[in-house]
Amino acid sequence: MESIDVGAKAADPPGTSPGPAAAYAARWVVLAVTLSAIFMQMLDTTITMVALPSLQSDLGATFAEIQLVVAVYSLAFACTLVTGGRLGDIHGRRKVFLIGMLGFTIASALCGAAPNSTFLIVSRVFQGLCSGLMFPQVLSILQVTFSKEERPKALAMYGASVGLGTVLGPVLGGWLIDLDIMGTDWRAIFYVNLPVGLVALVFGLVKIPESSAPGARRLDVTGAGILTAGLFSLILPLVIGREHDWPGWSLVLLVLSPLLLAEFFVYENKLSKLADRSPLVPTSLFRERSFTVGLLISVVFFAGIPSFFMTFIMSLQIGFGYTPISAGLVSLGFAALIAIGSARSAAVVKRLGTKTLALGTGLLLVGMSGVIATVHWAGTDLHGYQLVPSLMVAGLGGGFFLAPCTGIILAGIRSREAGSASGMVATVQQVGIAISIAVAGILFYGLLGSNADGASDTAVPQLRSDLAAAGVPQEQQGQITQGFQTCFHDKMNQKDLTRTPASCARINKELATNPMPADVKHKVQTAVLAKAVPEARKANFSDSFEQVVYWQIGCFGLSCLLVLALPKIRPEDVQDVPGGA
Repeated sequence: MESIDVGAKAADPPGTSPGPAAAYAARWVVLAVTLSAIFMQMLDTTITMVALPSLQSDLGATFAEIQLVVAVYSLAFACTLVTGGRLGDIHGRRKVFLIGMLGFTIASALCGAAPNSTFLIVSRVFQGLCSGLMFPQVLSILQVTFSKEERPKALAMYGASVGLGTVLGPVLGGWLIDLDIMGTDWRAIFYVNLPVGLVALVFGLVKIPESSAPGARRLDVTGAGILTAGLFSLILPLVIGREHDWPGWSLVLLVLSPLLLAEFFVYENKLSKLADRSPLVPTSLFRERSFTVGLLISVVFFAGIPSFFMTFIMSLQIGFGYTPISAGLVSLGFAALIAIGSARSAAVVKRLGTKTLALGTGLLLVGMSGVIATVHWAGTDLHGYQLVPSLMVAGLGGGFFLAPCTGIILAGIRSREAGSASGMVATVQQVGIAISIAVAGILFYGLLGSNADGASDTAVPQLRSDLAAAGVPQEQQGQITQGFQTCFHDKMNQKDLTRTPASCARINKELATNPMPADVKHKVQTAVLAKAVPEARKANFSDSFEQVVYWQIGCFGLSCLLVLALPKIRPEDVQDVPGGA
């Protein structure tokens, strides 16, 4: 393939004469190949969430380990994005994209075949690293493949792929687990990437034009190492610190992280002043308001949606007993309206410009408020369909934000470094996802513990009534009720909800050896296990989920305020978004 520069026309297929990018007949095939990669990458951010209960059960993993399965993918993804973009500048975007796609496909196969949680976590790191190689090449490839007139349509489809890939994870994951193809259970959520990846590789080899950046210098290895160390030091302690009671090393890493990130900025600033060096991120970008505000918007906004679906899916499955597919289907309305909002976002941008992002976050605030109100009103009688209207409003807002977000932010950057800016924006988006999963996990499990006593209190009146109807003496009623509350409190306050606390094991043993008649013992077991425990669990997850959604309210509210700080741009400026990283 002929090599071309950023901003130049697309490379023509062998045997054809040079022509404008729009004349490149295979451009829509290129779009399909690159967007399939984007879709898979974003899908793998959330598809694991619906599989967490079955994955934890099958592999015998701790809660911290299943959190790592979700978070290390985004962490590795974030750590590689800027470096991956620079590698594409130097060695060719098509080449680096295809290497990333091949690695991602192999990593998906390894994830699906994982014999234990450690192997799965390591494979997820490899998968995230390969995603970081692929992702930053896409905007550059689209930039040189499409003409200025057709580029807005391609970019809208790019934004829609990011949004749909993120929110369709629970739906597709639940469906694949329910199908249980050839007994694969949760492993199918990784195996689904194999045929898509192989087809994309074949068409990518034949159809994607090669491109590179003019004057690209060697990779800033030191800068990449400092940035990776800083992000790693921030995310890892947040994910596993709670599980290990916040050991000293986790606190040291948290203190070290901002120092490393500050050192990265200082080092990059020093390189920016040297004519013969190429910094990973030109620090001149930070003097542009669109870039700095855009980074803040990206990290804050993307701290909202994935963390919402993690706690949402866990509440439906663990709290309310939903199957993976039924839990995933509840979010289908959100996904459908993301698609509609993304498709209509270009028309809205023509009228509102930057304010489109404010409209999107505003609708998300309305939708999340509706979720809180619905959960509060329904309580333990909550049914998934009751949340659909609020999720649809939120989904429409997500579409209005996600599709034009990158274009609006980059359109406000007037320097020649907009390509580097796009890579950094994508990086902080993944950082936001990784941080949000960790922080929301800490908040949610903390709330489950603090709300446990109140939740068990709601089940006590009915439990006492059932025990009295079973003929249990009043003294034993008090003992059984107290034992139930102690067991529930201990279970909800442990780090891994799947384990049986000592208090629960003791109560089960006492009940098994109790000399009461067998029919009475059966009624007691039914009253406790089939009625009181599920009722308390529903109340606990309902209250805790309702409260943790305020995290999303904060994320989207702050995003809305930050949008107002973006420089005002003309709607037509959004059409010509610089690509590359």
